[in-house]
Amino acid sequence: MTKKKDIEFLRVTHLRGPNIWTYRPVIEAWLDIGALEDFPSNKLPGLYERLTAMLPALVEHRCGVGERGGFLERLRDGTYAGHILEHVVLELQNLAGMRTGFGKTRQTAEGSGIYKMAFRTRQEQVGRAALAAGRELLMAAIEDRPYDLAATVAKLTDMVDALCLGPSTGNIVDAATERKIPSIRLTDGNLVQLGHGARQRRIWTAETERTSAIAEGIASDKDLTKTLLAACGVPVPEGELVTSAEAAWEAAQDIGLPVVVKPYDGNHGRGVSLNLMTRADVEAAYLLAARKGGSKSVIVERCIVGNEHRLLVVGKRLVAAAAGEALWVVGDGVSNIIALVDSQINTDPRRGTTEDAPLNAIAPDEGAEVILELQRQGMTAHSVPAAGQKVLIQPNGNVAADVTDLVHPSVAAMATLAARIVGLDIAGIDVVAEDISRPLEEQGGAIIEVNASPGLLAHLKPASGQPRAVGAAIVDHLFAPDESGRMPIVGVSGGQGTTITARLIAWLQQLAGSKVGLSCADGLFVNGRLLPRDGLSDWESGERLLLNKSVEAAVFESGARMILGEGLAYDKCAVGVVTDVSGHEALGEFYIDSADQLYSVLRTQVDVVLPSGTAVLNADDPQVVEMAELCDGAVIFYGVDQQVEAISSHRKQGLRVVYQHGAGIVMAEGAEELATVSLSPQLPTQAVLAAVAAGWALGLSAELIGAGLRTFELEPKAAAY
Repeated sequence: MTKKKDIEFLRVTHLRGPNIWTYRPVIEAWLDIGALEDFPSNKLPGLYERLTAMLPALVEHRCGVGERGGFLERLRDGTYAGHILEHVVLELQNLAGMRTGFGKTRQTAEGSGIYKMAFRTRQEQVGRAALAAGRELLMAAIEDRPYDLAATVAKLTDMVDALCLGPSTGNIVDAATERKIPSIRLTDGNLVQLGHGARQRRIWTAETERTSAIAEGIASDKDLTKTLLAACGVPVPEGELVTSAEAAWEAAQDIGLPVVVKPYDGNHGRGVSLNLMTRADVEAAYLLAARKGGSKSVIVERCIVGNEHRLLVVGKRLVAAAAGEALWVVGDGVSNIIALVDSQINTDPRRGTTEDAPLNAIAPDEGAEVILELQRQGMTAHSVPAAGQKVLIQPNGNVAADVTDLVHPSVAAMATLAARIVGLDIAGIDVVAEDISRPLEEQGGAIIEVNASPGLLAHLKPASGQPRAVGAAIVDHLFAPDESGRMPIVGVSGGQGTTITARLIAWLQQLAGSKVGLSCADGLFVNGRLLPRDGLSDWESGERLLLNKSVEAAVFESGARMILGEGLAYDKCAVGVVTDVSGHEALGEFYIDSADQLYSVLRTQVDVVLPSGTAVLNADDPQVVEMAELCDGAVIFYGVDQQVEAISSHRKQGLRVVYQHGAGIVMAEGAEELATVSLSPQLPTQAVLAAVAAGWALGLSAELIGAGLRTFELEPKAAAY
């Protein structure tokens, strides 16, 4: 027993897949609350007031009451430390910018003081840090001592910024989730797999596996890009490639002032100087562009009159457009440029230094482009403008005002043409025009750049105007309306015969022509070829099948121990098989000591069956039969005796069943016996029944299933079949 008013972590586990708590990843903590078992919240004077003062947004937590303020009602009436900690941890994650809402806490045994607490987290390290911080905060509230909440939230926020998906990639993943397309993060950065196996697509924020490396090379070569665009009739500014400051001024005189100077190989507007009128400005801009671009090669081109616009093209259509505006400050005769920018520009709540901010904060003494602009006006960042004097800070500022609905159809068509010419499936097209709602040729506008891997935040969180569904457009570009990115997945759970059942099902799918991945107790296989596990856990081994682009279907054996210790390796399955509810005696370390508790574990396999999928359930096990009502999809019962209640009642409803009849296995739907396959005496009957039912659920024919049973080899091979 721990000391009074303390909480000890006995075990903390990251369940990375569907589990007994939910179908999302969670952190599960086993807690010993010690003598706090005798002190629910209503017996801890002042706890309610102190905790709600520290975390006022706890009022939004609905808890089991199901309405706003539900948790506070429980806190006021009396609840235990484990449950309180759950809500504190969730709120800390929310304050750090990682929105979560799911949590549950359950006592392991009456009066034991031992609890299992689970909470949703989107990133394991952040979740673990929030758990540790939550305990410290809660104990400070219980013991009425100070706690530095601001420092904790700042630390967690830094972790979220460093470890979680960026907002642009996160928006794409959220859009995929909305379409029920699964996702797997492949690195600590923004490389993400959408879908499974052979049906997957990969994204790296605004780049996809369809983004051509050649196209990216063309886009980074600004001179080549202009040449290709001009050859296809796209309006571009006249320009010249130079390799010295002197040549830059000569080119500017030939082209005609004002001019723009920018790096030959660059993007995102870095090192670009606009509206240059003098030799000093042009030569200074050349040096800036060469430094930013990392090359002596710099482009000098005619300055197009108008505002800069960023048009986002996805596939063959324009999905968003944003416009920039000039940034000015007005002098007061006292403050220098740095102070004026901080008070007149950076106070805008939309500006910041992180990726979440739709507008960048301005640093006049650090930003080379701003310094150059000030120099052209005879000033520096430390100059003090006269009262009322207007000083230009950036000619176009951030391009972040949504103008999608204003874009003229011909401008949209020109932007999509430019993307196709370069060869990019996702492109940021920079257009300069006085009025984006008019054709470019009417106003002397032009396309000045085509950018690979364009930024998305200006369209997701515009400084003004309507946010655009950019993530959804990218997902729709990668997946046709009838595509889910899912391959047929079969999950097999239970206590007996699950390994051979899984192997049989994999063999049937392989005979049907699919390249099949199999993860079971006998090993990890792809089309019968044994793969090394390389010390990986069952969950990690299973995930390898989901990552494998050659795998077209997969079968997973997932025992209760894996569900309890890691979660399932997949989020949803087409077929979920449960053979029986047995073996709780070996799970005492998880506080599982009865068949009823084991039922709650194995039901996970049925919970993850897709609405379009099927649960295959053993009619001879009453607890397995009970799982039928939990399934979102169809149900096929299987059993040795067709007279068993679950099978007979299922048939009366006109539904599918599989049962033994003599030396054969019957596949029946309602009163009609559709087919019979021979039962091999070498194979265990229950495993064959389950495999036949799963094969039927997958749409395999009785003839193929029969052939599979006849040709199946009982002992697995280390080499390919």
